[in-house]
Amino acid sequence: MREIYLDNSATTKVLPEVAGVIQDVLTKEYGNPSSLHRMGVAAERVKTEARRIIAGGCGVKESEIYFTSGGTEANNLAIKGAARRNRRRGNHLVTSKIEHPSVLYAFRALEDEGFSVTYLDVNQAGQVSPEDAAAAVGADTILMSLMHVNNEVGAIQPVEEIGRRIKEKNGDVLYHVDAVQSFGKLPVRPSAWHADLVSFSAHKIHGPKGAGALWCRSGVHLEPLLHGGGQEEGLRPGTENMAGIAGFAAAARLALKSREKNFEHLQSLKSRLLAGLEENISEVTHNGSGGDAPHILNVTVAGIKGEVLVHALEEQGVYISTGSACHSHRPDPSHVLLAMGLKEEEIGASLRFSFSSLNTETDIDQTLEILEQTVESIRLMTRR
Repeated sequence: MREIYLDNSATTKVLPEVAGVIQDVLTKEYGNPSSLHRMGVAAERVKTEARRIIAGGCGVKESEIYFTSGGTEANNLAIKGAARRNRRRGNHLVTSKIEHPSVLYAFRALEDEGFSVTYLDVNQAGQVSPEDAAAAVGADTILMSLMHVNNEVGAIQPVEEIGRRIKEKNGDVLYHVDAVQSFGKLPVRPSAWHADLVSFSAHKIHGPKGAGALWCRSGVHLEPLLHGGGQEEGLRPGTENMAGIAGFAAAARLALKSREKNFEHLQSLKSRLLAGLEENISEVTHNGSGGDAPHILNVTVAGIKGEVLVHALEEQGVYISTGSACHSHRPDPSHVLLAMGLKEEEIGASLRFSFSSLNTETDIDQTLEILEQTVESIRLMTRR
């Protein structure tokens, strides 16, 4: 049975070239970059080159990139680190209702520490209004955190306009953007966004799990989450995951080199799938259809539980999801789709397809054929 993997927003397959780099670091360049001997110096060069590649991919200084264990740690370091370090300036924080759990739970933890948090609404397309974002900022606001691309519906936030407006309102507000779902797929330009902090992850761009980075603008100070050695300028202490860092850089180099070509390919796959769904399956609704990213498609198939369809497709070699992998084992409905105004029965019938450069038109056509047959079969059974 041929495997069709369309859950690339959860994670991506590591490319052979990337796996080769990881293997070399694990078996050849395996020194500790803090060591003073030749093996340590060689490892430090690997890390320096990785920092150069990630920084070059978003037009920032190499010294502003800090490696982490992934997007979750990068988000937590940015949010908790900024809030705790700057508490004397204010006590108010801002985010949206559709953020990744690593962001939402970080803010809830800060609420337990006494911080006040404003959770911004979104429209039916899953986007935050720049006017609402600016209106939420006051004299005591110290941080706003928003995602660039939503991981469930692909909504692209107007991060540049929001950044400009909030900085005009209060120039001291720190602005964090979660770019985990956009780095390597869309242009990521922290300076144009007026951002101070941006998070990245390797395993969304065919790199290894357990590797990520945080861009922290020069002059911005954070409270570390961990304490130990002086690695990463003391901001993220602990012996570096050199294989993960090297793999992240290798994946980023490939993604950035082919970004525009891949964008067109992903957009074509998405359009092909959506057109086929709307043409061949009744009562299909596209969720988050305003300015969404090319690699994520979220739809509601009325009358069928999304989880049932996921498992039915899995039996035929097609892998999709009902939403965020970080949310999949929880019984409550998607907070993203709830915030967008969907009813619980609509949310329960929703599916997420997410694409990568490894997917083909044949994948899409076969998925459509299997979906049409499966939906028809399930609907016939439920009508009896």
